[in-house]
Amino acid sequence: MSDIERKQDHIEINLTKNVKSDLESGFKSIRFIHNALPEINYSNINTTTSFLGKTLQAPILISSMTGGTPRAMEINYRLAAAAQKANIAMGLGSMRVLLKEQGVLDTFAVRHIAPDIVLLANIGAVQLNYGVTPKECQYLVDAVKADALILHLNVLQELTQPEGDRNWENLLPKIKEVVNYLSVPIIIKEVGYGLSKKTAKQLIDIGVKMLDVAGSGGTSWSQVESYRATNSLQKNIASSFADWGIPTLDSLKMVREASKDILVIASGGLNSGIDGAKAIRMGADIFGFAGQFIKAAAISEELVSEEIQLIVEQFKITMLCTGSRSLNDLKVAELLD
Repeated sequence: MSDIERKQDHIEINLTKNVKSDLESGFKSIRFIHNALPEINYSNINTTTSFLGKTLQAPILISSMTGGTPRAMEINYRLAAAAQKANIAMGLGSMRVLLKEQGVLDTFAVRHIAPDIVLLANIGAVQLNYGVTPKECQYLVDAVKADALILHLNVLQELTQPEGDRNWENLLPKIKEVVNYLSVPIIIKEVGYGLSKKTAKQLIDIGVKMLDVAGSGGTSWSQVESYRATNSLQKNIASSFADWGIPTLDSLKMVREASKDILVIASGGLNSGIDGAKAIRMGADIFGFAGQFIKAAAISEELVSEEIQLIVEQFKITMLCTGSRSLNDLKVAELLD
């Protein structure tokens, strides 16, 4: 099966099937102490933050999803237009296909639609073991005028798909080469199973300064691959990992134990701006969503904008109800024991 066909499968399965992890993200266990007298004007709440040298209106990332097909182009254009209007960040889906098929560039190239946003290029880190070079990583960044490159870690997904890549040996030195070569920062991102403290330390030690924990609780890519399976053995292997991984909240805590200084993105099973506020309180700098955005973008740009507005309003109301004028205030908001 070609990369393009696999991407088409991934889009349709995410839009039509239940691919949620059997685990919860963990944020239901976090409860703020309600402030009944916050003494704050709602219009004075400041949700802005700095990310990769640009100012975001709110610390929200449209997490990496897709690219490489006509359907993906339509989705990415709608996401980018909505991100530009809201001044939030956006990650592109895996761009490996672009190294083989130059004709798919238009499905990723959204700068003409979103000239001002923080935009993240993306490729699987394991591809460094299969011939992808630092120079080609720089090409992906340049091709879409990205502000950073995501190298995603998707070992379980690769091992549960029939055409998956299985050589994960000696990958850390190759990641370090990319970190040292690129003209933009590297973000290391899991795809739904979380980063441990040990893994975070390994990456920080080679110079990585931005991590996306992408923990369990949202989309399970082993569940996605179970729908793509071509025989019962493949399906049974993939479906058996439905409850695998580190819940997002636990992963966030682990990564913060590894370092207080790096930038951390929390994604994986966040369902609202309230969850986003909890993520900021527990140590994240940015929080990301994928599932609800791809479903909205499959319908219209307007629906994506409505989803962003919903998340922002939930986030701001949470800030007001915790007495938080700024993100710095939110980071120390009182929690119930």
